[in-house]
Amino acid sequence: MGQDSPEPRGFTDLLLDDGQDNTTQIEEDTDHNYYISRIYGPSDSASRNLWVNIDQMEKDKVKIHGILSNTHRQAARVNLSFDFPFYGHFLREITVATGGFIYTGEVVHRMLTATQYIAPLMANFDPSVSRNSTVRYFDNGTALVVQWDHVHLQDNYNLGSFTFQATLLMDGRIIFGYKEIPVLVTQISSTNHPVKVGLSDAFVVVHRIQQIPNVRRRTIYEYHRVELQMSKITNISAVEMTPLPTCLQFNGCGPCVSSQIGFNCSWCSKLQRCSSGFDRHRQDWVDSGCPEESKEKMCENTEPMESSSQTTTTIQATTTKFRVLTTTRRAATSQLPTSLPTEDDTKIALHLKDNGG
Repeated sequence: MGQDSPEPRGFTDLLLDDGQDNTTQIEEDTDHNYYISRIYGPSDSASRNLWVNIDQMEKDKVKIHGILSNTHRQAARVNLSFDFPFYGHFLREITVATGGFIYTGEVVHRMLTATQYIAPLMANFDPSVSRNSTVRYFDNGTALVVQWDHVHLQDNYNLGSFTFQATLLMDGRIIFGYKEIPVLVTQISSTNHPVKVGLSDAFVVVHRIQQIPNVRRRTIYEYHRVELQMSKITNISAVEMTPLPTCLQFNGCGPCVSSQIGFNCSWCSKLQRCSSGFDRHRQDWVDSGCPEESKEKMCENTEPMESSSQTTTTIQATTTKFRVLTTTRRAATSQLPTSLPTEDDTKIALHLKDNGG
């Protein structure tokens, strides 16, 4: 886990000590290693400026998702028309869930809420309980907006409806906009569904199980999480998260090993890749022997390059702890159910083709 989350599972109680809601001020930028976040309150003009009014967009580009708008604990894949950088990785496909979040992982499992998410307000929303509830999205070629419209909590309908959105921009910025938040987010029950506001990413490592032929165990390691202050999420508020540089952006050995971006970047000549060793390509990095090569800190025909002590300290702080999720699958077959207690049972909506495939 990242240094923003020093205590596992202490999600809803973090950063809530002050008891104050200073919505009249712009919060200071918060550095989360991979992102800088800024929270805007109701009195800040940025809160309104950052809200995307989907109703004013071109009608043919705004899509109401029929399945998500009429079901509970469902998720569906949405293709992007542009490459969206997330933790330095370029995504062309995301998974939108009814529970107020976007899943960004490639591996589909039964605990989508655990990690690899973009969550403006993850909670137990059920669009099927109201005809007014919809899940809409809009893609104009440089930004994707996903909006949860007038959605209610499945286990507390009378609290009122919530309207909020997440905007993913081509430059990697992520904006959360909140139009209608009828109660304090800190008071939303997490008994039946996790309540989270923020970002998370992980890498997947596959292990072969020698005792059982054709079975592999996949372990998902969450290497970083951004947890935003829930007490600041109110009507007419917004959060803007700007990505910070990562090792993945460097295309050559020299710039990679001499970089001073807060990560201990190393170059792997076999993969021709720059990495801190902790990103979605972790499996390739280890299988290709990159951790051993990276100890040399050398480029061909150059002297060894030494990283600053500050850089080393930062990456150690970022990767001290991991939350681990393990799934098991049999080769070339559908995924087997895990015996782990599930944090959520959000299902993926499968769109079958007309040819019966």
